[in-house]
Amino acid sequence: MRVVALDDLSGGFEDHVPAGVEFVRGSINDVDLVNRLFAEHRFEYVFHLAAYAAEGLSHFIKRFNYTNNLLGSVNLINAAVNTGTVKCFVFTSSIAVYGRNQLPMTEDTVPQPEDPYGIAKYAVELDLKEAHEIFGLNHVIFRPHNVYGANQNLGDRYRNVIGIFMNQIMQGQPMTIFGDGTQTRAFSYIDDVAPVIAASIERPASYNQVFNVGADQPYSVAELAKVVAKAMGVPPQINHLEARNEVVHAYSAHEKAHKVFGDLIKNVSLETGVNQMAVWAKKTGARQGQAFKGIEVRKNLPASWAKLEIPN
Repeated sequence: MRVVALDDLSGGFEDHVPAGVEFVRGSINDVDLVNRLFAEHRFEYVFHLAAYAAEGLSHFIKRFNYTNNLLGSVNLINAAVNTGTVKCFVFTSSIAVYGRNQLPMTEDTVPQPEDPYGIAKYAVELDLKEAHEIFGLNHVIFRPHNVYGANQNLGDRYRNVIGIFMNQIMQGQPMTIFGDGTQTRAFSYIDDVAPVIAASIERPASYNQVFNVGADQPYSVAELAKVVAKAMGVPPQINHLEARNEVVHAYSAHEKAHKVFGDLIKNVSLETGVNQMAVWAKKTGARQGQAFKGIEVRKNLPASWAKLEIPN
């Protein structure tokens, strides 16, 4: 099977592209490029993982968020429909679509997203449902959460808390936590997520369905900091920042995914996954993070982010 990867490298690195993959540097916001690639390659399957996934920052970059995460997705959906060769469109949404709902979050819970990132993801889900009903485009929607592992961008200052913690430790800085650290998440090792997403196109039972995918066991951010410090071989040093407006407890149930993909789910423990990522992080070394260029709304922007801000 030929694989073509399109990425603008805003959060990744070209040397992470596997051998044998045709890499195209570009954006899903480039309609002409997207349409040309679909016309040239006549894709049978589309895996759409592209997004700017800084959920907390999305309140302050609304236009950027919707342009990248919603309109960019629509460009791909349009091309898939117009080409007519796509057998299945696989989309990585997020448990951010659920908002502050009853825990654990299940696929039959009515989404009530509370931030622009979650709103955009849910809008794409609804558009895929419409595209199936009107145009017959099959899809699979995954709602992963708090995914971590080797090859993440350690220099990202706004997302991927485990990578942020490891990068801070390697720079001799304390780990920063918004609020008291009692907020909980189920941190999901990449090996429990990526194989499931990849296998979905070969499992017709998954078509036109929505699946939560990721770890079952939630941990507080304070507990996470201790696990990361131990894996990095240092005592935990924490700098508590002012709490930000966020969903305090977010974790989901995965019974539906186990029914279709149970043979692929390894249930990697937090300690095991963090230890494996730490080995990679130490070899990679600290990365200098980049501040986001172009904050659109400065009201209520967390002070720690405002210090990083680069003016428009």
